[in-house]
Amino acid sequence: MKNTANTNKMNWFQHFLMLCSGANIHLLKKSPSEWNKFAGIGGIVLFTAIFATLSAGYAMFTVFDNVWTAVGFGLLWGLMIFNLDRYIVSSIKKTGTWWNQVLMTIPRLILATFLGIIISKPLELKIFEKEVNKQLNTIIQRNKKQLQAEMTGRILQQSGPFDTEKKQIQTQIKNYQMAYDSASVELEKEILGKESGLTSGKVGYGTNAKRKAELKERKRLDLENYQKQQQSRLEYLDKEVSKVYTNLETERKSTETVEDKFNGFAARLQALDELGKNSAIIALAASFIMGLFICLEISPVLIKLISHVGPYDYLLEKTENDFRLYSKEKITKGNSLTNYRIDDFDDDLKVRKERKQNQNNA
Repeated sequence: MKNTANTNKMNWFQHFLMLCSGANIHLLKKSPSEWNKFAGIGGIVLFTAIFATLSAGYAMFTVFDNVWTAVGFGLLWGLMIFNLDRYIVSSIKKTGTWWNQVLMTIPRLILATFLGIIISKPLELKIFEKEVNKQLNTIIQRNKKQLQAEMTGRILQQSGPFDTEKKQIQTQIKNYQMAYDSASVELEKEILGKESGLTSGKVGYGTNAKRKAELKERKRLDLENYQKQQQSRLEYLDKEVSKVYTNLETERKSTETVEDKFNGFAARLQALDELGKNSAIIALAASFIMGLFICLEISPVLIKLISHVGPYDYLLEKTENDFRLYSKEKITKGNSLTNYRIDDFDDDLKVRKERKQNQNNA
């Protein structure tokens, strides 16, 4: 008898794991053959909560970049998943037909699958951290190239009218310069006596040479006057073009600074998604990791579903049934007493009315 008592003694670790399973400890103490099953279920619930804590902590660290915030939120999330898993497992009853148990389990399996996906994603990011960081750099460089192309288009769009007007003025100055150069060449030919369709062929500074000198002077004045007239306008156009470049360069630097910090949780999910599309091996590995956590999350539910009805289930059903009978008995007794009091009150009221009526007749 002493050996049997020692064998059926529950140690602290078993007690803790059974608490994690959401089972009734008082009933489990009466059914030692169920201890291993519920300790195993409790262990799965506990480790799922630990993984959920690590997953949420890492996810929050990528968002807030603060250790204490990540630790606090990770513990909070882990406790929430722990209690939710305990409720999912403990709410499955082994009473009724097998199909009723399956129908009751399906919503819990869907919820457990969803939780498994949520828990697995941040851990996938941590497992593939090196590859994700490399892909993040690729995304950042790609975004910078797109940004540069957009900036170039905006520069052309905003500075285009100024550049066009500036080119028109420079073209006109060039025309004046060409006219002046042409007049200078003709004057030189006239003085040197080189005969052409526009020169007399006489050497020296004659009448034609004077006329050509006057023409050269007019062309020089036209050139200088036009340059003076357009100088302020050219300066204004240069300032406007420079202003466009300066503003867009400031915007580009500011945007590049933001792009360099493109390493948050959503950015890492994008990088992981692109890695999966570019590499079948990474996609397969990520799928296996997700499947592992989904299996881990739904395993307590499946264990409860496929396991046979044990002593604990009978004890739990008996306890709940006893409570239902006790509650029904109390309600019936209460209703009976209430009806009795009502009938007694009605009888008493009737007697009083009869007495009063007799007194009035007398």
